[in-house]
Amino acid sequence: MKLVKHLLDNKGRHVISVAPDSSVLDAIKIMADKAIGSLVVMQDDKLLGIMSERDYARKVIIKGRSSESTHVSEIMTPDVFTASSSHTVNECMNLMTEKKIRHLPVVEDNQVIGMISIGDLVEAIISDQQEEIEQLEHYISG
Repeated sequence: MKLVKHLLDNKGRHVISVAPDSSVLDAIKIMADKAIGSLVVMQDDKLLGIMSERDYARKVIIKGRSSESTHVSEIMTPDVFTASSSHTVNECMNLMTEKKIRHLPVVEDNQVIGMISIGDLVEAIISDQQEEIEQLEHYISG
């Protein structure tokens, strides 16, 4: 089974973050520009929270707030579930399914070293299954 470390080795460890005092509009522009669904909220190197498209939809759009005058800290999710590089893909999938989340910051020694999404996990699981199918086909065909 693949580990989070393997996912990060393939996709990279670049973390896109936003400061808590940034406007929500600036954060949404970053997400749109980078084609991502969430940002970690950081002050210096400290993880303070996570802001997702879901936070934006539920806490800004539906409530009629202004994206320009609302700060990220006002809508972010402060209690962040995280993974470490030694977690398995299945452990992360279980956590994300149970908590109904789509993104997990990867943290080692209190430092955010990457971010994984539900899509990354699904891709890894499909890849593992395809490898297993090919091995079984090879075994059966001799």
